[in-house]
Amino acid sequence: MSESDLATRTGLPDACRYLVEELPRLRWHEPQVGSMARFWLQMHSGFRRETAAMTGLTAQWRSGTLALPDLHRQLIPTLQGFLQHLDGHHNIESHHYFPTMRRVEPRIGSGIDLLDRDHDAIHGHLDALFQSGLAFHQAVAGQAPTASDAAARLTDTLAAAERPLLRHLEDEEDIVIPLITRHADVFKG
Repeated sequence: MSESDLATRTGLPDACRYLVEELPRLRWHEPQVGSMARFWLQMHSGFRRETAAMTGLTAQWRSGTLALPDLHRQLIPTLQGFLQHLDGHHNIESHHYFPTMRRVEPRIGSGIDLLDRDHDAIHGHLDALFQSGLAFHQAVAGQAPTASDAAARLTDTLAAAERPLLRHLEDEEDIVIPLITRHADVFKG
């Protein structure tokens, strides 16, 4: 596995860190970080909140403090919105923003490639979440005796997706927020 593999990496490769070294996270509250960058951070914060909410629900179910029908009622709408939101967000990034970023900051090309590969890997997790969520929904709706097994599979699938997603969000921010700030004339919010 390479240092760029989403499943194992612990941060951006050194060649991709020059932007965040120029504008570290501790300075992202400063006025030069404009509305587009702040919006990006808000979007990512929403994905983190949704992931934490879903993880919390599945933990409650596993501990026995949340009944299966309540898990279904609370988790499925959250999961559905999360999947649609994240898929749409990644499509806009990959097809609109990343090509512009590559054009205005050619040096970060390998970092943009890394983020695009992340999107492919995360899409695999999103597909697995969709399939396991659908199976759970169908089992509960059909009052199948396997509904608990379907919930367990969905819980495991969510757990498998969480770490790569959170790693990607952080690494993407470390590239995108300083880049948008550096090229504020191009990325007007």
